[in-house]
Amino acid sequence: MERPSVQVAVVLEREARPNAWEDWRFRIVEVVEQQEAFGTEPRLLFDDGKSSRWMFPAHTVELFRDEGEGYYLNLTSGQPVWFVMWRVDEADPSRAAVEAITLSYNEAGRWLDAQERVDNVPLQPHLVAWLEAYTAQHYKPEPKRRQRPASFLSPDERGRR
Repeated sequence: MERPSVQVAVVLEREARPNAWEDWRFRIVEVVEQQEAFGTEPRLLFDDGKSSRWMFPAHTVELFRDEGEGYYLNLTSGQPVWFVMWRVDEADPSRAAVEAITLSYNEAGRWLDAQERVDNVPLQPHLVAWLEAYTAQHYKPEPKRRQRPASFLSPDERGRR
């Protein structure tokens, strides 16, 4: 069974000597839908000596049924986003590369728990609708359970909480 997916490209910015403590600073600028003209290999878009931008094309973002809660949390966060995991090159700290992209809040949380670098950028409105449709079809939030009364409080005090 084929999973819903979208092909994307990520633009990463590098800034040289942003302050006295860092030689390089990286940040994800945007995630855009893949176009044939982007190719499949990372390429330099801009470099003025102080800052540069690199495009990392041809990443596939698939939707998985078991990530439904993560998609739901992303959608209900107020501003749905792409989560992009990237790493600095150990051999050359002036370079970084995009490793993975997800729309799942939970998956991004697992990456952060593993000490990975994760940035987020806004998800385009038409892709928000696409993710909402998938999530509505494959995920139903668990009903809220009744909170048990605090046994250490008298019945009168329990009603005031």
